[in-house]
Amino acid sequence: MTAELSPVPGTLTKLSDLHDLLAAYGAKPVHARKIHSAWLGASEWPTEANAGRRVRLPDALVKALPDIRAKLDAVAQIHSRYPGSDPESERLLVTLADEQMIESVLLPRKGVCVSTQIGCAVGCVFCMTGRSGLIRQLTDLEIVAQVAMARKLRQETKKVVFMGMGEPSHNLANVMRAVEYLADYGRFGHKELVISTVGDERLFAALHASKVRPALAISLHTVDDAKRRKLLPKGCRMSVDDLIDAADEWAKTSGYPLQVEWTLIEGRNDSEQEISLLAEKLKGRYAMVNFIPVNMVNGTNCKRPAREHAVNLIRFLRSKGIIATLRVSAAQDVDGGCGQLRARILKV
Repeated sequence: MTAELSPVPGTLTKLSDLHDLLAAYGAKPVHARKIHSAWLGASEWPTEANAGRRVRLPDALVKALPDIRAKLDAVAQIHSRYPGSDPESERLLVTLADEQMIESVLLPRKGVCVSTQIGCAVGCVFCMTGRSGLIRQLTDLEIVAQVAMARKLRQETKKVVFMGMGEPSHNLANVMRAVEYLADYGRFGHKELVISTVGDERLFAALHASKVRPALAISLHTVDDAKRRKLLPKGCRMSVDDLIDAADEWAKTSGYPLQVEWTLIEGRNDSEQEISLLAEKLKGRYAMVNFIPVNMVNGTNCKRPAREHAVNLIRFLRSKGIIATLRVSAAQDVDGGCGQLRARILKV
């Protein structure tokens, strides 16, 4: 059974706790918005000196601000930082209130990669995160706290990718609440919120029901259903064709191209024949392919294909009219790349 977060006395656990706390100090929606935006670095924190600008905050709320900020800071704290050779990339080891640990990654081009679970149940053969299985779900507040932390370190952070530890569709309610909160209070454009998934009908239902239209990336990795079940042992609720159809429909609805993530593994999914089948399935769709050479993960026999071969695959897709890129994972030199994230210290 998957453990949920056991509340730590005196701490905030969920976004609803934060809303309730602000309301207890007399905050109306207009007042609460100032606090939410300040936490996410989208505006300055109110103080006794500036609390009366435009909209006067209730006196009780102003006096409680230091305690509120302390409670928010306690949701997630940086345990250690690991800068990559790229000055814009950095892996963050983060301690949660119950002493569990997760990882987030600061990315080039003003992005941050956040985790949605501690561990993962999918068990992708090329990924470190699922080695320990799923420890517990992250709350909506813990997901958002990673973004607040990134904004504190880099004020210019403007993109959030839900591609860290965990499968977002397996923690759906918390992820969708976090997405809506970030769009409402963080000044994030909808297309700057990118959810990555192995594919789940429930996620597509939630996307169509949401007021926010985030961009979507699907972890495809192969167009062969049998092979995909081996690469992603517990992540194939949908067939490849159904997943591509559903994702294509969302791309048309959201107005943002579908991103197809394909971890290139030598001898497993890098044949010209398979990429030709991928081209056929994406023909005429609003999609782009991101090839990601597999990153080093101890205990696997997954190897990267030669760069020249990867480049040739990209040229082939482009010749078929499909946008394709070769994406080199940020922070891989500090174990912060795709498939390398894990809870370095587990409190099970």
